[in-house]
Order: sequence, then C-alpha cells, then structure tokens
Amino acid sequence: MDAWVIWLVAACALAVGEMLTLGFFLAPFAVGAGAAMLTALAGGGGAVQLIVFLAVAGSVFGLVRPVARRHMSTPPQIRTGTAALIGRPAMVLERIANHEGVGCVKIDGEVWTARAFIDDEIIEAGARVQVIEIRGATALVSE
Repeated sequence: MDAWVIWLVAACALAVGEMLTLGFFLAPFAVGAGAAMLTALAGGGGAVQLIVFLAVAGSVFGLVRPVARRHMSTPPQIRTGTAALIGRPAMVLERIANHEGVGCVKIDGEVWTARAFIDDEIIEAGARVQVIEIRGATALVSE
C-alpha cells in the first residue's frame, strides 16, 4: 500500500475522531497527516513525511489551539427578543387568573398578556412578579 494512502486514512480517522470528541485535540494531527500525505504524493521519503507531519501538527497545535480554547470559554451570547424577558421583574396591571382567562403585566414598559405559571395561582393587581417563560405573546409569571 502506498504511503500517501496510509496518511490519507490517518487524516480521515483523526478528523472523524475530532468530530466525535469536540476537544480540538485531534484536528492538528489530522492537518499534519494531510500535509504528510501531500509530501508522500510529491515523492518525499518516509523520514521527510514524518518530519512534515510532526512540524505541521506541532505548528497547528501551538498556534491554533490557544485561540480555540479562548473561544470555547467565551460567555454565552447576549439574549435578545423574548428570551431577554425571562427572569425580568414585572408589575401586574390586571388580576391574573388562568381559569378566567384574564391577566396583564407590564414588563420594561410594555404591556403583555399574562398567565400564572402555576395554574391554580391567582395574582392580584399591583403585585410584583417574575417572568418565567414566554409562550407566543403571553408571559407566564410567578410571584
């Protein structure tokens, strides 16, 4: 079997392993195996292929892994839209009673239809509540 085929199989196996582990540990070695495969196709000897593999894998590992680790530890994206309302305080404008189908709250200056998160709970006007969930245009709240 030709050396370039072995390097190709190694590169593919390492790439698949990287996809399964998601730790950005095997990817540099997959790139190094790809470079060694190209060296084998160009006619480089076994020692040259090994040197190219180690040099490229080491370079990619040393240069790219710190950047990838930094990106993996970034804080989650800022929530926008209705997702940003979850956990926010609200003021009950109209009594909330799920069985009667009534209820209204003011969240950050906007008036929302509201229902109690716990079905049997009745929340009187003027109460301070917290938004638990948004379903469509209705805020589910709890005291």
